[in-house]
Amino acid sequence: MKALKNVRSEMSKVKWPDKKYMVKYSVACFGMTIFLALYFYGLNVLMAFLKGLR
Repeated sequence: MKALKNVRSEMSKVKWPDKKYMVKYSVACFGMTIFLALYFYGLNVLMAFLKGLR
């Protein structure tokens, strides 16, 4: 039981991010993920097209 008390004590010391911060960086993360997915998809289509020309 002492371990659970220690966990509760440590969790109260954690500085949780506020909503504005979380939304800002979540949108940035999703945006970058979509951008990279489209970039690599485009490279894949381009390589397939170039391979088909031979």
